[in-house]
Amino acid sequence: MRRSRGRVVQIGSLADFDRRVAAGATRLSGWRVRSVDLSARSEVLAELRVAGATFLGCTFAPGVEERLAAAGALVLPALTIAPVDVYRSALYTPEELYDATPYARSLDARAYAWSQTPGGADDALARSLHDHAVDEALQEWVRGRRLVGVMGGHAAQRGEPGYADAARLGHALGATHVVATGGGPGAMEAANLGCALPADGDLDTALAALAGVPSFRPSVDAWLEPALAVRAGLTDPRPSLAIPTWHYGHEPSNVFATAIAKYFRNAVREAILLEVCDAGIVFLPGAGGTVQEVFQDACENYYADESSIASMVLVGRTYWTETLPAWPLLQALARGRTMESRVHLVDTVADAAALLAQAPAARL
Repeated sequence: MRRSRGRVVQIGSLADFDRRVAAGATRLSGWRVRSVDLSARSEVLAELRVAGATFLGCTFAPGVEERLAAAGALVLPALTIAPVDVYRSALYTPEELYDATPYARSLDARAYAWSQTPGGADDALARSLHDHAVDEALQEWVRGRRLVGVMGGHAAQRGEPGYADAARLGHALGATHVVATGGGPGAMEAANLGCALPADGDLDTALAALAGVPSFRPSVDAWLEPALAVRAGLTDPRPSLAIPTWHYGHEPSNVFATAIAKYFRNAVREAILLEVCDAGIVFLPGAGGTVQEVFQDACENYYADESSIASMVLVGRTYWTETLPAWPLLQALARGRTMESRVHLVDTVADAAALLAQAPAARL
Protein backbone atom coordinates (compact mmCIF):
# COMPACT_ATOMS: atom_id res chain seq x y z
CA MET A 1 0.00 0.00 0.00
CA ARG A 2 2.87 2.42 0.61
CA ARG A 3 4.89 1.81 -2.51
CA SER A 4 5.79 4.83 -4.60
CA ARG A 5 3.96 5.30 -7.85
CA GLY A 6 5.95 8.27 -9.03
CA ARG A 7 4.95 11.91 -9.17
CA VAL A 8 1.21 12.35 -9.10
CA VAL A 9 -0.40 15.76 -8.70
CA GLN A 10 -4.00 15.63 -7.48
CA ILE A 11 -6.15 18.59 -8.55
CA GLY A 12 -9.61 18.81 -7.02
CA SER A 13 -10.64 22.43 -7.56
CA LEU A 14 -10.46 25.15 -10.17
CA ALA A 15 -8.59 27.38 -7.70
CA ASP A 16 -5.84 24.76 -7.31
CA PHE A 17 -5.60 24.35 -11.08
CA ASP A 18 -5.30 28.11 -11.56
CA ARG A 19 -2.75 28.44 -8.78
CA ARG A 20 -0.42 25.85 -10.25
CA VAL A 21 -0.67 27.23 -13.76
CA ALA A 22 -0.03 30.75 -12.47
CA ALA A 23 3.03 29.45 -10.63
CA GLY A 24 4.52 28.37 -13.95
CA ALA A 25 3.29 24.83 -14.60
CA THR A 26 3.32 24.10 -18.33
CA ARG A 27 3.58 20.29 -18.45
CA LEU A 28 0.66 18.33 -16.96
CA SER A 29 2.09 14.81 -17.13
CA GLY A 30 1.13 13.04 -13.89
CA TRP A 31 -1.72 15.45 -13.11
CA ARG A 32 -5.06 13.96 -12.09
CA VAL A 33 -7.74 16.58 -12.36
CA ARG A 34 -10.97 15.42 -10.71
CA SER A 35 -14.46 16.84 -11.22
CA VAL A 36 -13.29 20.38 -12.08
CA ASP A 37 -15.28 22.70 -14.34
CA LEU A 38 -12.72 23.78 -16.95
CA SER A 39 -15.24 25.11 -19.47
CA ALA A 40 -13.81 28.63 -19.06
CA ARG A 41 -10.17 27.51 -19.36
CA SER A 42 -10.06 26.45 -23.01
CA GLU A 43 -7.37 28.97 -23.97
CA VAL A 44 -5.25 28.03 -20.95
CA LEU A 45 -5.49 24.32 -21.77
CA ALA A 46 -4.46 25.02 -25.37
CA GLU A 47 -1.16 26.46 -24.12
CA LEU A 48 -0.32 23.50 -21.86
CA ARG A 49 1.37 20.20 -22.66
CA VAL A 50 -1.28 17.76 -21.55
CA ALA A 51 0.22 14.42 -22.61
CA GLY A 52 0.17 12.09 -19.59
CA ALA A 53 -2.52 14.06 -17.74
CA THR A 54 -5.78 12.48 -16.60
CA PHE A 55 -9.06 14.39 -16.46
CA LEU A 56 -11.69 12.57 -14.43
CA GLY A 57 -15.29 13.74 -14.66
CA CYS A 58 -14.32 17.28 -15.66
CA THR A 59 -16.42 19.73 -17.69
CA PHE A 60 -15.06 21.34 -20.89
CA ALA A 61 -16.17 23.72 -23.60
CA PRO A 62 -17.30 22.03 -26.85
CA GLY A 63 -14.44 20.39 -28.73
CA VAL A 64 -11.86 20.70 -25.96
CA GLU A 65 -12.24 17.14 -24.71
CA GLU A 66 -11.40 15.78 -28.17
CA ARG A 67 -8.35 18.07 -28.51
CA LEU A 68 -7.04 16.97 -25.10
CA ALA A 69 -7.39 13.30 -26.01
CA ALA A 70 -5.65 13.88 -29.35
CA ALA A 71 -2.77 15.56 -27.49
CA GLY A 72 -2.21 12.51 -25.26
CA ALA A 73 -4.39 13.17 -22.24
CA LEU A 74 -6.75 10.59 -20.78
CA VAL A 75 -10.25 12.04 -20.49
CA LEU A 76 -12.87 10.03 -18.59
CA PRO A 77 -16.41 11.43 -18.49
CA ALA A 78 -18.57 11.86 -15.43
CA LEU A 79 -20.65 8.76 -14.70
CA THR A 80 -23.92 10.18 -13.47
CA ILE A 81 -25.50 6.74 -13.07
CA ALA A 82 -23.70 6.34 -9.73
CA PRO A 83 -24.90 8.01 -6.52
CA VAL A 84 -21.24 8.33 -5.45
CA ASP A 85 -18.38 10.33 -6.92
CA VAL A 86 -16.42 7.62 -8.72
CA TYR A 87 -13.40 9.93 -9.06
CA ARG A 88 -13.25 11.05 -5.45
CA SER A 89 -9.83 12.04 -4.10
CA ALA A 90 -10.42 11.61 -0.34
CA LEU A 91 -11.81 9.04 2.04
CA TYR A 92 -15.36 9.36 3.32
CA THR A 93 -16.40 10.99 6.57
CA PRO A 94 -19.42 9.88 8.63
CA GLU A 95 -21.12 13.18 7.83
CA GLU A 96 -20.77 12.47 4.12
CA LEU A 97 -22.21 8.96 4.31
CA TYR A 98 -25.04 10.02 6.62
CA ASP A 99 -25.93 13.20 4.79
CA ALA A 100 -29.71 12.90 5.08
CA THR A 101 -32.41 11.49 7.32
CA PRO A 102 -34.04 9.09 7.56
CA TYR A 103 -31.29 6.58 6.85
CA ALA A 104 -33.01 5.35 3.68
CA ARG A 105 -32.34 8.76 2.09
CA SER A 106 -28.64 8.90 3.03
CA LEU A 107 -25.75 8.46 0.62
CA ASP A 108 -24.83 5.25 2.42
CA ALA A 109 -28.25 3.71 1.81
CA ARG A 110 -28.50 5.00 -1.76
CA ALA A 111 -25.09 3.58 -2.63
CA TYR A 112 -26.03 0.19 -1.23
CA ALA A 113 -29.32 0.15 -3.14
CA TRP A 114 -27.47 0.99 -6.37
CA SER A 115 -24.87 -1.70 -5.71
CA GLN A 116 -27.63 -4.31 -5.55
CA THR A 117 -29.03 -3.52 -9.00
CA PRO A 118 -27.86 -5.77 -11.86
CA GLY A 119 -26.89 -2.74 -13.94
CA GLY A 120 -24.79 -2.91 -17.06
CA ALA A 121 -21.24 -2.31 -18.20
CA ASP A 122 -21.32 1.35 -17.13
CA ASP A 123 -22.43 0.41 -13.61
CA ALA A 124 -19.63 -2.14 -13.29
CA LEU A 125 -17.13 0.40 -14.58
CA ALA A 126 -18.38 3.02 -12.10
CA ARG A 127 -17.93 0.66 -9.15
CA SER A 128 -14.43 -0.29 -10.25
CA LEU A 129 -13.42 3.34 -10.75
CA HIS A 130 -14.84 4.25 -7.35
CA ASP A 131 -12.93 1.50 -5.55
CA HIS A 132 -9.72 2.44 -7.37
CA ALA A 133 -10.18 6.07 -6.27
CA VAL A 134 -10.76 4.97 -2.65
CA ASP A 135 -7.67 2.77 -2.86
CA GLU A 136 -5.54 5.73 -3.92
CA ALA A 137 -7.01 7.99 -1.24
CA LEU A 138 -6.30 5.31 1.36
CA GLN A 139 -2.68 5.00 0.29
CA GLU A 140 -2.28 8.70 0.89
CA TRP A 141 -4.09 8.62 4.24
CA VAL A 142 -2.05 5.79 5.78
CA ARG A 143 1.31 7.23 4.75
CA GLY A 144 3.37 8.03 7.85
CA ARG A 145 0.95 6.36 10.26
CA ARG A 146 1.32 3.11 12.23
CA LEU A 147 -1.90 1.16 12.00
CA VAL A 148 -3.05 -1.64 14.25
CA GLY A 149 -6.13 -3.64 13.32
CA VAL A 150 -8.97 -4.69 15.59
CA MET A 151 -11.07 -7.48 14.13
CA GLY A 152 -14.22 -8.75 15.82
CA GLY A 153 -17.84 -9.60 15.30
CA HIS A 154 -20.72 -7.27 14.55
CA ALA A 155 -22.88 -9.10 17.09
CA ALA A 156 -21.37 -7.39 20.15
CA GLN A 157 -24.06 -5.04 21.39
CA ARG A 158 -23.72 -1.72 23.13
CA GLY A 159 -24.00 -2.13 26.88
CA GLU A 160 -22.48 -5.63 26.85
CA PRO A 161 -19.08 -6.43 28.44
CA GLY A 162 -17.65 -7.49 25.07
CA TYR A 163 -18.50 -4.13 23.55
CA ALA A 164 -16.90 -2.27 26.47
CA ASP A 165 -13.79 -4.47 26.19
CA ALA A 166 -13.42 -3.64 22.50
CA ALA A 167 -13.80 0.07 23.29
CA ARG A 168 -11.14 -0.09 26.00
CA LEU A 169 -8.84 -1.95 23.62
CA GLY A 170 -9.28 0.75 20.99
CA HIS A 171 -8.69 3.39 23.64
CA ALA A 172 -5.43 1.79 24.82
CA LEU A 173 -4.13 1.18 21.30
CA GLY A 174 -5.06 4.70 20.20
CA ALA A 175 -2.47 6.16 22.56
CA THR A 176 0.36 4.89 20.32
CA HIS A 177 -1.26 3.74 17.06
CA VAL A 178 -4.02 4.46 14.62
CA VAL A 179 -6.76 1.86 15.02
CA ALA A 180 -8.20 0.29 11.87
CA THR A 181 -11.37 -1.83 11.78
CA GLY A 182 -13.82 -3.27 9.30
CA GLY A 183 -15.96 -0.22 9.99
CA GLY A 184 -19.20 -1.91 10.93
CA PRO A 185 -21.19 -2.07 14.17
CA GLY A 186 -20.42 -4.22 17.23
CA ALA A 187 -16.77 -4.66 18.19
CA MET A 188 -15.71 -2.59 15.19
CA GLU A 189 -17.74 0.41 16.28
CA ALA A 190 -16.48 0.03 19.84
CA ALA A 191 -12.81 -0.03 18.81
CA ASN A 192 -13.18 3.08 16.63
CA LEU A 193 -15.03 4.80 19.48
CA GLY A 194 -12.32 3.95 22.00
CA CYS A 195 -9.55 5.17 19.72
CA ALA A 196 -11.34 8.47 19.08
CA LEU A 197 -11.65 9.37 22.78
CA PRO A 198 -8.44 10.54 24.48
CA ALA A 199 -9.69 10.46 28.10
CA ASP A 200 -10.94 7.51 30.18
CA GLY A 201 -13.81 9.50 31.62
CA ASP A 202 -14.99 10.46 28.14
CA LEU A 203 -15.09 6.78 27.17
CA ASP A 204 -17.21 5.83 30.18
CA THR A 205 -19.64 8.64 29.40
CA ALA A 206 -19.88 7.64 25.74
CA LEU A 207 -20.48 3.98 26.57
CA ALA A 208 -23.32 4.96 28.88
CA ALA A 209 -24.85 7.25 26.26
CA LEU A 210 -24.84 4.51 23.60
CA ALA A 211 -26.12 1.67 25.78
CA GLY A 212 -29.75 2.72 25.43
CA VAL A 213 -29.81 1.54 21.78
CA PRO A 214 -27.89 -1.76 21.79
CA SER A 215 -28.17 -2.66 18.11
CA PHE A 216 -28.85 -1.29 14.64
CA ARG A 217 -31.76 -3.72 14.50
CA PRO A 218 -34.63 -3.04 14.14
CA SER A 219 -33.90 0.63 13.37
CA VAL A 220 -30.70 2.07 11.89
CA ASP A 221 -32.03 5.57 12.56
CA ALA A 222 -32.50 4.87 16.27
CA TRP A 223 -29.01 3.33 16.41
CA LEU A 224 -27.46 6.33 14.68
CA GLU A 225 -29.08 8.99 16.85
CA PRO A 226 -27.01 8.56 20.07
CA ALA A 227 -23.85 7.78 18.06
CA LEU A 228 -24.10 11.00 16.08
CA ALA A 229 -24.74 12.91 19.30
CA VAL A 230 -21.60 11.43 20.88
CA ARG A 231 -19.59 12.18 17.76
CA ALA A 232 -20.83 15.78 17.68
CA GLY A 233 -19.36 16.24 21.15
CA LEU A 234 -15.85 15.19 20.07
CA THR A 235 -13.78 18.32 19.64
CA ASP A 236 -10.49 16.66 18.72
CA PRO A 237 -10.92 12.92 18.11
CA ARG A 238 -7.81 10.83 17.66
CA PRO A 239 -7.53 9.55 14.07
CA SER A 240 -8.84 6.09 13.30
CA LEU A 241 -9.74 4.23 10.13
CA ALA A 242 -12.72 2.15 9.03
CA ILE A 243 -12.71 -0.06 5.92
CA PRO A 244 -16.31 -1.25 5.42
CA THR A 245 -18.09 -2.48 2.31
CA TRP A 246 -21.47 -2.03 0.69
CA HIS A 247 -21.41 -5.79 0.12
CA TYR A 248 -22.75 -6.03 3.67
CA GLY A 249 -25.54 -3.54 3.22
CA HIS A 250 -27.40 -4.84 6.26
CA GLU A 251 -24.51 -3.57 8.43
CA PRO A 252 -24.31 0.24 8.50
CA SER A 253 -20.91 1.89 8.88
CA ASN A 254 -20.13 3.19 12.32
CA VAL A 255 -19.61 6.94 12.80
CA PHE A 256 -16.56 6.98 15.08
CA ALA A 257 -13.75 6.52 12.56
CA THR A 258 -12.32 9.81 11.36
CA ALA A 259 -11.72 8.35 7.89
CA ILE A 260 -13.80 5.72 6.08
CA ALA A 261 -12.54 3.78 3.06
CA LYS A 262 -15.77 2.19 1.85
CA TYR A 263 -15.60 -0.24 -1.05
CA PHE A 264 -18.14 -1.94 -3.28
CA ARG A 265 -16.02 -5.06 -3.76
CA ASN A 266 -15.64 -6.98 -0.53
CA ALA A 267 -12.69 -9.10 -1.70
CA VAL A 268 -10.63 -5.96 -2.36
CA ARG A 269 -11.64 -4.48 0.97
CA GLU A 270 -10.72 -7.64 2.94
CA ALA A 271 -7.22 -7.81 1.47
CA ILE A 272 -6.52 -4.11 1.96
CA LEU A 273 -7.80 -4.10 5.54
CA LEU A 274 -5.21 -6.72 6.49
CA GLU A 275 -2.47 -5.15 4.38
CA VAL A 276 -2.55 -1.69 5.97
CA CYS A 277 -2.24 -3.00 9.56
CA ASP A 278 1.56 -2.92 9.68
CA ALA A 279 1.67 -2.76 13.50
CA GLY A 280 -0.31 -5.98 13.95
CA ILE A 281 -3.89 -7.14 14.42
CA VAL A 282 -5.95 -8.05 17.48
CA PHE A 283 -8.66 -10.64 16.90
CA LEU A 284 -11.57 -10.43 19.32
CA PRO A 285 -14.22 -13.17 19.52
CA GLY A 286 -16.21 -13.30 16.33
CA ALA A 287 -17.81 -15.69 13.87
CA GLY A 288 -17.26 -16.55 10.21
CA GLY A 289 -15.85 -13.22 9.07
CA THR A 290 -13.39 -12.94 11.95
CA VAL A 291 -12.20 -16.54 11.51
CA GLN A 292 -11.66 -15.83 7.82
CA GLU A 293 -9.58 -12.79 8.72
CA VAL A 294 -7.48 -14.81 11.20
CA PHE A 295 -6.39 -17.29 8.57
CA GLN A 296 -6.14 -14.78 5.75
CA ASP A 297 -3.70 -12.82 7.90
CA ALA A 298 -1.93 -16.05 8.91
CA CYS A 299 -1.44 -16.89 5.23
CA GLU A 300 0.20 -13.51 4.61
CA ASN A 301 2.52 -13.98 7.59
CA TYR A 302 3.27 -17.60 6.69
CA TYR A 303 4.88 -16.63 3.40
CA ALA A 304 6.31 -13.25 4.47
CA ASP A 305 9.97 -12.58 5.17
CA GLU A 306 10.90 -11.66 8.74
CA SER A 307 10.78 -7.92 8.16
CA SER A 308 7.20 -8.08 6.85
CA ILE A 309 5.56 -10.17 9.58
CA ALA A 310 2.98 -8.35 11.69
CA SER A 311 1.90 -9.59 15.11
CA MET A 312 -1.32 -11.54 15.53
CA VAL A 313 -3.01 -11.48 18.93
CA LEU A 314 -6.09 -13.57 19.66
CA VAL A 315 -8.06 -12.45 22.72
CA GLY A 316 -10.06 -15.01 24.70
CA ARG A 317 -8.32 -18.26 25.56
CA THR A 318 -11.52 -20.27 26.05
CA TYR A 319 -13.18 -18.82 22.95
CA TRP A 320 -10.29 -19.55 20.57
CA THR A 321 -9.45 -22.98 22.00
CA GLU A 322 -12.94 -24.36 22.69
CA THR A 323 -15.82 -22.29 21.26
CA LEU A 324 -14.15 -21.78 17.87
CA PRO A 325 -10.80 -23.58 18.21
CA ALA A 326 -8.82 -21.59 15.68
CA TRP A 327 -5.82 -21.28 18.01
CA PRO A 328 -4.57 -24.90 17.84
CA LEU A 329 -4.54 -24.79 14.04
CA LEU A 330 -2.93 -21.35 13.96
CA GLN A 331 -0.29 -22.47 16.46
CA ALA A 332 0.45 -25.60 14.42
CA LEU A 333 0.68 -23.56 11.23
CA ALA A 334 3.15 -21.14 12.81
CA ARG A 335 5.34 -23.79 14.44
CA GLY A 336 8.89 -23.66 13.16
CA ARG A 337 8.17 -20.62 10.97
CA THR A 338 9.51 -17.10 11.39
CA MET A 339 6.01 -15.99 12.36
CA GLU A 340 5.87 -18.28 15.42
CA SER A 341 7.16 -15.66 17.87
CA ARG A 342 4.64 -13.10 16.56
CA VAL A 343 1.48 -15.16 17.15
CA HIS A 344 -0.10 -14.82 20.59
CA LEU A 345 -3.11 -15.99 22.60
CA VAL A 346 -4.06 -13.82 25.58
CA ASP A 347 -6.89 -13.61 28.08
CA THR A 348 -7.69 -9.90 28.14
CA VAL A 349 -7.68 -6.82 25.95
CA ALA A 350 -5.19 -5.23 28.36
CA ASP A 351 -2.77 -8.07 27.60
CA ALA A 352 -3.27 -7.53 23.87
CA ALA A 353 -2.66 -3.78 24.11
CA ALA A 354 0.52 -4.36 26.13
CA LEU A 355 1.87 -6.82 23.55
CA LEU A 356 1.28 -4.54 20.59
CA ALA A 357 2.75 -1.53 22.38
CA GLN A 358 6.08 -3.38 22.31
CA ALA A 359 5.83 -5.17 18.96
CA PRO A 360 7.81 -3.84 15.97
CA ALA A 361 5.88 -2.85 12.87
CA ALA A 362 6.13 -4.76 9.64
CA ARG A 363 7.76 -3.08 6.66
CA LEU A 364 5.29 -2.60 3.81
